[in-house]
Amino acid sequence: MSPDVPLLNDYKQDFFLKRFPQTVLGGPRFKLGYCAPPYIYVNQTVLFLMPWVWGGLGTLLYQLGILEDYYTAALSGGLMLFAAIIIQFTSLYARNKSVTVERMLTTDILAEEDEHDFTSCAGTETIKFLIPGKKYIANTVLHSFLAGLMCGLGTWYLLPNRISLLYGSTGGTVLLFVFGWMTLCIGEYSLIVNTAAETATFQTQDTYEITPLMRPLYIFLFVSVDLAHRFLVNIPALEQVNQILHILFIFLPFLWALGILPPPDSLFLWAMEQVLEFGLGGSSMSTHLRLLIMFIISAGTAVTSYFIPSTLGVVLFMTGLGFLLSLNLSEMCHRVGTKSKALPIGSEKQFTWKECLFYIIILVLALIETSLLHHFAGFSQISKNSPQAVVGYVLMMLLIILWILREIQSVCIFGIFRNPFYPKDVQTVTLFLEKRTRLVKIGVVRRILLNLVSPFAMIAFLSLDSSLQGLHSVSVSIGFTRAFRMAWQHTENALLETVIVSVVHLFISSTDVWWNRSVDTGIRLLLVGIMRDRLIQFISKLQFAVTVLLASWTEKKRRKSTTTLCILNIVFSPFVLVFIIFSTLLSSPLLPLFTLPLFLVGFPRPVQIWPGAVGTTACVCADTVYYDQMVPGLTTALQAAMAAGSLGLLLPGSHYLGRFQDRLIWIMILECGYTYCCINIKGLELQETSCHTAEAQRVDEVFQSAFEQEYSRVCSINEHFGNVLTPYSVLPVKLYSDARNVLSGIIDSHDNLKEFKGDLIKVLVWILLQYCSRRPHVQEVVHKTENKGQASLIILPALNTSPQTQSPEDSDSLNSEILDDWSDDNVFGDEPTIRKGKEEKDQLKVVPGVNFPIPGSVESQGVGEHSGGTVPENSLYKSVILGYPVVDKGKQKDVAYIPLVEFSCSHSHLLRLPEEWTSSCLPNSKMREMSSLFPEEWYQFVLKQLECFHSEEDTSSVLEEIAKDRVLKDFYVHAVMTCYFSLFGVDNMVPSPGHILRVYSGVLPWSLALDWLTEKPELFQLALKAFRYTLKLMIDKASLGPIEDFKELTNCLEEYETDWYIGLVSDEKWKEAILQEKPYLFSLGYDPNMGVYTGRVLTLQELLIQVGKLNAEAVKGQWANLSWELLYATNDDEERYSIQAHPLLLRNLTVQAADPPLGYPIYSSKPLHIHLY
Repeated sequence: MSPDVPLLNDYKQDFFLKRFPQTVLGGPRFKLGYCAPPYIYVNQTVLFLMPWVWGGLGTLLYQLGILEDYYTAALSGGLMLFAAIIIQFTSLYARNKSVTVERMLTTDILAEEDEHDFTSCAGTETIKFLIPGKKYIANTVLHSFLAGLMCGLGTWYLLPNRISLLYGSTGGTVLLFVFGWMTLCIGEYSLIVNTAAETATFQTQDTYEITPLMRPLYIFLFVSVDLAHRFLVNIPALEQVNQILHILFIFLPFLWALGILPPPDSLFLWAMEQVLEFGLGGSSMSTHLRLLIMFIISAGTAVTSYFIPSTLGVVLFMTGLGFLLSLNLSEMCHRVGTKSKALPIGSEKQFTWKECLFYIIILVLALIETSLLHHFAGFSQISKNSPQAVVGYVLMMLLIILWILREIQSVCIFGIFRNPFYPKDVQTVTLFLEKRTRLVKIGVVRRILLNLVSPFAMIAFLSLDSSLQGLHSVSVSIGFTRAFRMAWQHTENALLETVIVSVVHLFISSTDVWWNRSVDTGIRLLLVGIMRDRLIQFISKLQFAVTVLLASWTEKKRRKSTTTLCILNIVFSPFVLVFIIFSTLLSSPLLPLFTLPLFLVGFPRPVQIWPGAVGTTACVCADTVYYDQMVPGLTTALQAAMAAGSLGLLLPGSHYLGRFQDRLIWIMILECGYTYCCINIKGLELQETSCHTAEAQRVDEVFQSAFEQEYSRVCSINEHFGNVLTPYSVLPVKLYSDARNVLSGIIDSHDNLKEFKGDLIKVLVWILLQYCSRRPHVQEVVHKTENKGQASLIILPALNTSPQTQSPEDSDSLNSEILDDWSDDNVFGDEPTIRKGKEEKDQLKVVPGVNFPIPGSVESQGVGEHSGGTVPENSLYKSVILGYPVVDKGKQKDVAYIPLVEFSCSHSHLLRLPEEWTSSCLPNSKMREMSSLFPEEWYQFVLKQLECFHSEEDTSSVLEEIAKDRVLKDFYVHAVMTCYFSLFGVDNMVPSPGHILRVYSGVLPWSLALDWLTEKPELFQLALKAFRYTLKLMIDKASLGPIEDFKELTNCLEEYETDWYIGLVSDEKWKEAILQEKPYLFSLGYDPNMGVYTGRVLTLQELLIQVGKLNAEAVKGQWANLSWELLYATNDDEERYSIQAHPLLLRNLTVQAADPPLGYPIYSSKPLHIHLY
């Protein structure tokens, strides 16, 4: 990218400069791209200030003592409601009155959409421009009602006397009154007149008109605090909050314009997640529906525990519900209710039954432990000798042991130092599995300590706490409901929080300290949990900010323009730190504008970042199938790695990046619980662009330095510590490796191509015999043949008949009639040539199986009286078959009869060809000439190797009899040589590489037999399959050596049949073969840039996928910028700065991994549930 390219092009800059003032003011469009009449601006100003007029009227009456404050609010609200209804119905009237006029298209479509023809101050076009109106009548009524309510409450909120009571300052009162009404006018305008585009955009499309409710929502929240302060007196904290919010109220327009405050849908989901995770001990959920259901159940659990009168009952209730809610109950119920198709009958239910039994045992033991400890242990404040302190010491030891065991499993410790215990120089699966044996054993120990020992130890710590004596306390119900659930839901986090609380108890034992006097253990754990989460976020955000600074400084293309930003960030680093802290407190993304070191606070959003359901959108293409095949094996490998701790601490919102050859796998954790984890897997594009390649190379460098490079020192430092990607582990997965070879010297070798023709006949014989021996109806015919003792009469193909003599010019005419378009000058040919076979196939008529044309005649009659129809004539066929006398009209045509013969062996019917394949289309002289090429010895050998039936007779003797059947052999000679002629078109010529590629791709040369073959789709596919097998055979012979005997050739063809798919990458069967996990796939291609023929081989084997963890805040920040840049600034330029490659930030890959329509992953899985036991 050139350094002179702006972040926004000229049009987008003008667009942004028009849109942003509109966003700040809530909707008025004072900056237009064209000249508008003055009344447009006057009308917008009047509509903007209208709420202030009604509110000012009510305020004046209140200040004069004419009305009470609540009557003032009612009057202002009623006037605003009336005005809102008039505004909405005026818009509705203008829209119904307007008539659609068809305009001529102009070259500048954007200008046409932007400009309006205003005729008068109150004209239809003017009203439609000023008040676009609502899509739904329900919203028209609702928004009008909310506008009146907001104006009334806002008037009450901003009464001067009320503000003076809060602050006691006249100057402050005037300031808050004026700017407070500006905020109210902005909210009213966006609600009922014209909604501005919000910088905080969550949904790509506002289907249900939620955006107009955003600004009124926050105004209502501020007013509700003031109302609470009015009616709940003598609460000093509430008064202080009200004072702060009155000051913040005048800054709401700036918060809206900067996109810090979330839209209603995002706010709702984010608030539920925060309360569920930190207030109720749950986890973010993989779907919005699961989140809502879990939130309701968890909140109900906390409320119910408050009303249970028994101490023991509360503890048992909290323990039992905490354990049950931490399980993946919905998935367990789903597996109980459905049968797995991949497993034997009953195995899925048996597995679920064992799993349920395990959980029931754990639940019973937890309840027994809780009840015993709570009932018999004495309650006392924690001290160095109390039972709770002893359990605290045990928890400290468990925390240290689990931390060590987890760090040993990954390749880097803290992401900085290389783990000396991790297998070194890992490149093959076998070597890795051998070296990983000790780590697997350590992982089992860690799993036992984490899933069994630690939860019971924490339950013991909680059951011994003295705070459980106070039952009728909201703090106890909330705190301990969360604590008992966290012990199972997030065991490692809960263990860390419990240890911190225990250590603080030991060091601060004084009861005079606020921590010990006013806060119980449950609330302490809750506060520590919030601080733990926010501290991790702060460190990640700080690391991301430093990385962005370094990335901007080291980027040579824009160093001149970014140097100033870097210096300003350093000079004003305290303010940057404040932004980071603020975004951390809100748990919102740190948004680098255009991915430059210009930081803003993004609006809070749920862990999934995107509004849509997970896995429902992806840019599906031909390469998607490779991820489809890989995901089941990858899920199994992830299960083992996550259970062992190889991927570090599992937290919802964590992102991992996997790499293998040209595949990049993006893994996101959606949900975590007791012994399970829910993830989403995305696959990025395989066709690498320059930006994609640059970042993929850096990913390879990071992984190679961690997994494949030898270090002299024991604990070496990670060379790529500053990167957003930290290597963690390698996963053995069964997938396809992709090898591409240049076939120069093989496919263009004259000797190889000469052998190719002879091999093709052999492969055709083998494939036809195999096909006929495996046909479904063969077994039905066996019994009839054995029971009857006689054979049916059959029609011998024209090979052995003696029809009219053919002139010698016949063979010459065959050579001369090859179409000129089918030549080797163009490897792929023009579109009509490529599709000729398919187009002609659609135009051909099927010849009835009972009518067999006599070669050499233009029109053939059937045999005897049983077939009175004639073969349809073809003009092209008649123009080619020359040398026969014309039959005068009205004269009897000479008719040649095909003799009726029978098989010499009664079992020959088992291998007979379909009747339609035995018709003739070539002159007899040509067929006799080509029949000399038929490999009779190979035919005899293949036939004797068949296993087509199970008979009481000796199989070998039956096959000997069939092999002696000349009639059957003649059938095969006819079919094989006709297919052979169709694939080459001419004889005695060595095919060219271009000919090989075209026929391999299904484009056959024109010949007399082309119509005959394309009329028989099944035979056509068999002939094409034989051609492709022969090509693969030629490559193997050139690479591995010649075929020694018939047995080796048979083994080779059988291997192609069972273990290989040989075809085209674009074929649908190619995808089916990958999903069926064929061991090998082969495809022939041509590289026009290099001018060489290429072979592509996919090999299914267990290989290593390298996996690293991404900085979650870096991903969230770049995705937040992507959302702002595309949805608000509409900067969809494919060469924009923010999508350019950067090795430190992995900018291009991160953009790709975003959900469509903003990103473009080619694969996205449904939420995958992984069991961690």
